[in-house]
Amino acid sequence: MTYSVGIDIGGTFTDCVVMEAGKAPRILKCPSTPGEFERGFMDVLGVAAEHYGKSLSGFLKEVASIVHGTTVSTNALVVGNTAPVGLIATEGHPDILTLREAPRKRPWNWKLDFPDPFVPRNRTFPVGGRIDAQGKEVSPLVESDVREAVAHFRKAGVEAIAISLLWSIVNPSHELRALEIVRQLWPELPVSLSHEVNPIPREYRRTISTAIDASLRPVVGAYVGALDRALRKAGYENRLLIANCVGGMMPPDEIVAKPIYSVMSGPTLAPIAARHLTRDPDVIVVDMGGTTFDVSAVRGGQIVVTPEALIFPHDLLGLPKVDVRSVGAGGGSVAWVDVGGLLRVGPNSAGARPGPACYGAGGTEATVTDANVVLGIIDPDFFLGGRIKLRRDLAEQAVGRIAARLGVGLVEAAYAIYTTCNHNMIAAIEDITVNEGINPRDSYLVSGGGATACHIAEMADVLGLKSFMIPKLSAGLSAFGGLVSDIRWEAVGSLHTDSRQFDADAVNGLLDRLRRRCDGFFERAQVPPAQRAYEYAFMGRYEYQAWEIEVPLDLEGGSIGPKDLAVLVASFNQMHERIYGIKDESNIVEFVTWKVTAVGASGHRTASVAANPAGVPVPAPKSRRRVYVHRLGGMAEIPVFDGAACAPGAAIAGPAIIEESTTTILLLPGMTATADASGNYRVTVE
Repeated sequence: MTYSVGIDIGGTFTDCVVMEAGKAPRILKCPSTPGEFERGFMDVLGVAAEHYGKSLSGFLKEVASIVHGTTVSTNALVVGNTAPVGLIATEGHPDILTLREAPRKRPWNWKLDFPDPFVPRNRTFPVGGRIDAQGKEVSPLVESDVREAVAHFRKAGVEAIAISLLWSIVNPSHELRALEIVRQLWPELPVSLSHEVNPIPREYRRTISTAIDASLRPVVGAYVGALDRALRKAGYENRLLIANCVGGMMPPDEIVAKPIYSVMSGPTLAPIAARHLTRDPDVIVVDMGGTTFDVSAVRGGQIVVTPEALIFPHDLLGLPKVDVRSVGAGGGSVAWVDVGGLLRVGPNSAGARPGPACYGAGGTEATVTDANVVLGIIDPDFFLGGRIKLRRDLAEQAVGRIAARLGVGLVEAAYAIYTTCNHNMIAAIEDITVNEGINPRDSYLVSGGGATACHIAEMADVLGLKSFMIPKLSAGLSAFGGLVSDIRWEAVGSLHTDSRQFDADAVNGLLDRLRRRCDGFFERAQVPPAQRAYEYAFMGRYEYQAWEIEVPLDLEGGSIGPKDLAVLVASFNQMHERIYGIKDESNIVEFVTWKVTAVGASGHRTASVAANPAGVPVPAPKSRRRVYVHRLGGMAEIPVFDGAACAPGAAIAGPAIIEESTTTILLLPGMTATADASGNYRVTVE
């Protein structure tokens, strides 16, 4: 087998990164196909096959593995195109999804209406029976209620059922019996159980995650099935892996079994790629696509994970995921003037169909890409290396309409769109840094996304950054992240104990059970024993504290000994101080939930950073063109360099343009970009 392939589907383009043994990775792109994403997936494979001079079937026969980051589940949730779900809850508790977690988030934002529950009350059915917090059966499950619920759901037209009963994480017998009854009455219906999807003691989070999981089962199952059939029909016979939201890959069967893990999974691959590209311990990772701008972070060499992930616009995902913040700022983001005469950019996007006006595919609204064409940053004849020809006249017409509304000139309007988009993205960076008590100037920034390099110089200038990286594969950063990511799968269990009366035997027993579940996953995923590893973590809190935080564990032998309690407490205190700025070493620490992660190591652990040769000559510019540079007072003629001609060690000083086949880099005065041994541009600022 010669090739490994990573594919990431975005709102505008589908990215494909191909790694060939002994050669530099290649990035290829084609337009996404909303509504039929599997077609765009196969289209970009066809582009890759053509690039290597092979037929599609001939190319696929030489592909050892395909990894895929998908937005299908995220898009389904955002637009409300999920399957209608019926929820079976414990009698007396049908309002879990309505009441949520009072007090509400952002209580002072008066613009927020109280949202509707993810599953409406007319599809929520309470059933009798009760398990207590110790796992004892207080009253038996009323099986007639479950049968009545199934009959009700049939009439309501549900396509999946979520079962979330109180304290099923301690004793799941009632949920399992309810599943048996549903299977007897409606065997083909997808069912999600809360103690399997998200076994934590938080009722709302456990229930919302189970409901979301159930709603995605038909959607993700249909997509993965269609994708698998298309690949097999085209002649592919090897392994397909799909990205999950915890920063790794899973086999298709595992994603179909727990589709909630595919939510927001594509953007989680960007920080994995960034961690591979640099050895800096603290990194800000940005990724600007056609529709959104995603921001994530690496702290102390670890990718930041959050249990507070929101699903647009107001529902929690319910389980920890890689912390990625997104705003509607991309190359296809539409510029508009509000009723007050103020310019806005996004969140609406022209997407892949019809796309920006300059695409000439029917779009008429001005977008960020149109502004970049008007400003001279993007060469209409060299978009995607010349594979797509843009229409400057259509871009000028679209931006001209905005200019007329604002009462300014064409170039002024284009720059207003450009800088407004920049400040939207800067606000997203500040949200994950400044608002978290972190100075962005203390972190190294890695810029991903095909459109970001047009904007990152001005953004870095505003933020006061002294250095940043534009990777060679920036336009396919997430697809590359998939290729260097591990296989990851989590087993979670709840067991409450504290530092005052720590029950080491019970905790070790739970960890052993979770490890055995991980071993089962390794077998199903066909991970060789030499590539297997385990990672441990717990969710803990101070006594009387409302919320838990996740703390990683370093366990030798996978068990907790008598001397390890002090290490657990110290680790919790350290993490609490890092997150909240304070710690209370005299307080009792409560341990609530335990997690073992199965890791099938990919072998790509750290960046290969080689010293660059000194004295490498700067290539001659391939041309010069007029580009808007605000520092120079407007349109100025600046040199344009061919990225393919930049040898390792070559340093290009701004103002300048560097053109790669999949991205355009704008350098401001005082910035110098030096190509490293892998073709990445490391930019320093005077």
